[in-house]
Amino acid sequence: MSARVALVTGGSRGVGKGVATALAHAGWIVYVTGRSADRLRATVEAAAGAPGEVRAVECEHDDDEQIEATVSRVASETGRLDLLVNNVWTNPEGFMGFDGKFWERPTGDWDALMGIGLQAHYVASCAAARVMVPQGSGLMVNISSFGSRAPFHTVLYGMSKTALDKMASDMAHDLDGTGVHTLSLWLGLIRTELILSLGMDDFNGFPLGRAEDPTFVGRVIDALAADPALARMSGSTVITAEYGREHGIVNDDGRAPLSHRGAFGGGPLFPPVTDEQLGIETEDEVASAGGHNGFAGR
Repeated sequence: MSARVALVTGGSRGVGKGVATALAHAGWIVYVTGRSADRLRATVEAAAGAPGEVRAVECEHDDDEQIEATVSRVASETGRLDLLVNNVWTNPEGFMGFDGKFWERPTGDWDALMGIGLQAHYVASCAAARVMVPQGSGLMVNISSFGSRAPFHTVLYGMSKTALDKMASDMAHDLDGTGVHTLSLWLGLIRTELILSLGMDDFNGFPLGRAEDPTFVGRVIDALAADPALARMSGSTVITAEYGREHGIVNDDGRAPLSHRGAFGGGPLFPPVTDEQLGIETEDEVASAGGHNGFAGR
């Protein structure tokens, strides 16, 4: 097949819907998963008339066998899988800010944030790798957030997002030389239908006019999949707003979203910063200088 094939988990609304729609308009055949075919219908309709298409697949993401069956179905129907976007997520009870300290929250939050938000991504990635590695190409993307860097929502939320970043980093190590690559994406504030329905000009001090459209995230992923530098980037975490600005990718209204790097205290954790970037002398530099002179380069 000439068309590229993508699987976007959790594509009935929000980020998943926007990513699937943008990919279809870029010519991809996109499979989207969700618990209800009725909820996925809006995503299919949003891609009507696009060069590509969206195909809905019902899937309970707390069931490993259903996830693996979905990946197998994609490969069986199309003969390939070029892109996996791990996006499925479920709200713990009382989301909308996660009021309360971690010891005040239900321990059942674990099942939602780690079971769906982490385990389902791992299972989907394992199944996708079994298709991508033999074909010698592919990209697996995790939808993460700045919650890896700074306290955001709850302890479990941050744990799950940091784990996704580390998962992409370590999977890239195992996939080195196979032609398959991994990335984790830090999204900023997203202008979902829910957020826009609140009628606010800003959210926690951040202007909604410079937040990211769900389709913007999809256009970033489409560009990453075709980026000549993808192999060098594999295993890293990418800030979508910054990548978009560097590559001329904008929101539906033509404006570039703003990065949240400053608001959350810095950039990605993976890959680790090198000594050269920190300004620390390497052993070769120390030897050529005739000795060690401490950490003057910091």
